[in-house]
Amino acid sequence: MALPLHPAPAMKQTMLLLSLTLLAAPACTLAQRPAEAPAAQGRRLYTEHGCYGCHTTGAAGTPIAPDLSRAGLRYSEAELAQLLRDPAVHKPGAHMPKLALTEAETRALAAYLATLR
Repeated sequence: MALPLHPAPAMKQTMLLLSLTLLAAPACTLAQRPAEAPAAQGRRLYTEHGCYGCHTTGAAGTPIAPDLSRAGLRYSEAELAQLLRDPAVHKPGAHMPKLALTEAETRALAAYLATLR
């Protein structure tokens, strides 16, 4: 069925609404996207803060500081968060700096490290 050259006003309105709906659909999908999971955010923070510059996870990283590949087996998520808040409390004299992380970032990074088993 061919569309008429001059659609009726009701058809124009329907076509306009359909067009606007299709244009708005991607924006609605993005707005409804769930927040990043803490462990995924922690993995991103691990990279962004350059933790791999001293630590290894598997074959990746620099073996200056302890390997974190099995950090989740050795420490609970709460213990990892405490270590990240103040590394000197756990190991006085250690070269790990006190990181400038928010509490949410500390928990996210601890969540990621706790997945390493």
